[in-house]
Amino acid sequence: MTDHQLPDVLQAYLDSLNTEDWDRLASLWLPDATLRAVGTRSRTGPEDILSYFRAALAPWKEHLDAATRVLPCGDAVTVELHFRGRTAGGLALEFDAVDVFDLQDGRIRALSTWYDIADVRSRLAGA
Repeated sequence: MTDHQLPDVLQAYLDSLNTEDWDRLASLWLPDATLRAVGTRSRTGPEDILSYFRAALAPWKEHLDAATRVLPCGDAVTVELHFRGRTAGGLALEFDAVDVFDLQDGRIRALSTWYDIADVRSRLAGA
């Protein structure tokens, strides 16, 4: 259960991410949007941002990001997430993350995403 309702654009973001609807996901970002994801270089623009998501989700045969807590503050929204996935090799993995979104005109202007990448990489490598 979330503390607040997700803004429409962020519900569309999660739905698109979970279904790997790349065209819809691309439409949610402003042309000069930025992504900062732990362990990777910064990304700018929808195509560069989508290349990150495609690569990040490539190991997962099944995956679901679910919002567990939503904290809006003006045009910024912090979302606590729970990720649950299964790799093609059958490894089941769950972890929590925090995404901080900056919104503008009903679209995503910036996203920084945070999780324990060392733990996730370690568990994937051990599979």
